[in-house]
Amino acid sequence: MEPLSPERISALFNREFESTDCTILAGGVDEPFFLPGKPSRIYFRSDFARSALHEVAHWCVAGSYRRQLADYGYWYSPDGRDSERQDAFFCVEAKPQAIESIFCAAAGLPFAPSADNVERSPNRAEIAHFLQRILHWQQRFALSGLPARAARFLGCLRSHGSDDAGHADSLPT
Repeated sequence: MEPLSPERISALFNREFESTDCTILAGGVDEPFFLPGKPSRIYFRSDFARSALHEVAHWCVAGSYRRQLADYGYWYSPDGRDSERQDAFFCVEAKPQAIESIFCAAAGLPFAPSADNVERSPNRAEIAHFLQRILHWQQRFALSGLPARAARFLGCLRSHGSDDAGHADSLPT
């Protein structure tokens, strides 16, 4: 299967959500962010397909209150996080990165977890623990289903990919 391009991912997202959720997906920025409005905009980094899927995953788990706030009202802890802050980051990121991994499979893209901490790379034990958290969420979604918006977007990705990409039995492990 040919991997979906960032432009195709944006087109699929916008076709599915612009009219129903008044939200569009756009690339070309240096730092991704969410901007509420009419329409709300999900910006992803440069023109990277993985960044698009990652940002959509965050939007899919954000509740209605959070979707009214710039960047969902979260503060960002920059590079150089110590072990404690990195663990807090991993706790928050496991669920959206599990959704991202499912999107990646459907879009024909490789998935690798992001520690998002260039100045201080997490050690192997921290990464292994993070991978376990992602796997936990993947398994939970395989059993109980994705959040509604994530399931809708997955359907869009699957309808424009190979017949078996992204199915629960082919989730990354």
